[in-house]
Order: sequence, then C-alpha cells, then structure tokens
Amino acid sequence: MVFEGFAYHCRIVRQDSPPGDPLVLLGGSSQNRYAWLRHEKLLSASGTIVTVDLPGYGDADSLPASYGLDFLAACVHHMMQELDVRRANVIGSCFGGAIALRYVQQYPDLVAKLGLVGMTLAIPEDYAAAVPRWEHMLARGDRAQIATELVERFMSPPGTGPVHKHQAVSRLLYGQFMAQSEDDINKSVEHNSRLMRHDWYRDQPVPEVPILVCTGEFDTLCTPAMGRGVAAALPAAAFTTIKHADHLAPVERIPEFCDLITRFCTGRPLTGLPYINDIERPGRTVQPCSGLPSQVAGGQDAD
Repeated sequence: MVFEGFAYHCRIVRQDSPPGDPLVLLGGSSQNRYAWLRHEKLLSASGTIVTVDLPGYGDADSLPASYGLDFLAACVHHMMQELDVRRANVIGSCFGGAIALRYVQQYPDLVAKLGLVGMTLAIPEDYAAAVPRWEHMLARGDRAQIATELVERFMSPPGTGPVHKHQAVSRLLYGQFMAQSEDDINKSVEHNSRLMRHDWYRDQPVPEVPILVCTGEFDTLCTPAMGRGVAAALPAAAFTTIKHADHLAPVERIPEFCDLITRFCTGRPLTGLPYINDIERPGRTVQPCSGLPSQVAGGQDAD
C-alpha cells in the first residue's frame, strides 16, 4: 500500500470464524511484520492478525525524520481503511506502543482494546543521551560496538533477575543488529533522529476502552515504574509485569505473552495467572473493563 507517497507493507493472517475484532500488532523499532511469525498460531484464538512495516521500517520505504508519530498513526488509519477494518484491538510494543497510543488518541472510535508493552511516557534519559554517540558509530561503520551497546540497553544486565532465554535472546538481538543492510542502517539513523525531534507522548484524551499496560518485571529500559506511570495517565488502564522477563518479554516468553494478549482481547480473566504479577489499577479514573478487577477510587493494588 502507499500512503502520502510512501510505500509500506502489511501481513494478514485471517481466521475463518474470528471470535472478535482483528488484532493489529505494532512492533518496536527493530521488529518488522515477520517478527511475529512465532506468535501467530498462539494468537489465532484472538481473531484475524495484522502486522505491518510502516514507512521507515522493515521493507517499507525510508521515511525522513521530519515525519513523526502523527504521520505513522495516520498511516495505521490508512491501512485500516484499505483493509476495511472498522474497529480493532491494537497492541503496541515499545516504539509501536507510542504509535498505538497516538493512534487511539486520534481515532478513538476505531479501537476496541489497547495494549501497551514496554511503554513509557518519556524516552529514557540514558537512551536519549546515547543517540548522538550511536549516530557517530554508524557513520564510522562501527557495527560491533553499537550492536553490543544496543543489546546492553535493551536487555537487563546480568544479575538483575532471572530472565527466561536471556542469553539466547541477547545473541539473537546482536545477530540482527550485525546483519542490518545499508538501508536498515539508514532507517535506524532516521528513526533515532525521529525520536529526538518529535514528542513521544502527548497528554491528550484517551477513550475509556479496556487498556492493558505490561512489561517484563526486570525491564531496565522501560522499567515497571515507567509502565506504571503510563497506566496512571490513562483511563481504565490496568498494569502488570510478566515474570522472568525484561524489555524483550514478547520474545523471551512467547507462549505466556500470547496467552496474556489473547485473554485480554477476548475478555477472559487475567487474575491468578502464574506468569504475571498482580494486576494493578494506578489510573486516574475508575472504569471496570472486561476480564480485569475493579479499582477502588484513589487506590492501587500492592506489588
């Protein structure tokens, strides 16, 4: 498809008798539409699945850094129109979470449920401070060093806590960074510049749809405290952490992550699951949503 002159691609896994609204997955900056292949079968119970390479990412056209989240959210809307999707469950991971949140703010009637994974209200200061150094590394062609630093940034440091498949996912991430093409590197440069040039979070109304915010319990990039802050800023938002995982929870704990998302999208209970910690309700408003416990006004469940 083409939006405002930029070609982009989506992948659709259709279900013959979908139980509900389609599930749209918006991945992080290093994820393309094929990053969810191992999740697709496990997520099939939630309905038709749509993954996408938006302009500037994956196999889509390069996107100058002058285009920010408003443009990317509008592109998601264009995709929905082209696919004749009137309403969807939208799950955004990391950078995809920022796009998903902007999308629901701009098109509030088109989102049934919203999931934000590894999300924060502001780009972490240490990440922002590292961007200029990474740009210099990319200009010098120093892939090994930047790949090492990015893995250290996205993965929790040794000793933080027991993280499932920590070494395997670290090797996978390092290999992906090292295997980037020249086009991928140029897109990474524009992506990092985009992060610095545009607002990440905008304090605008969000519809009172069911919202789940989650991250790994040992996430050191977008920490649980940051995720809890996201949930506190949104109406009807629930927050939890996935056990034995860090920022890469969707990759480290694929079956558990898919079960959590499927339960959320289909309105099944989230309480008592062995792979997550307590469900919290740190939000400003009290609006019970399907499958999630009610919040006492002004209160918050204990960790």
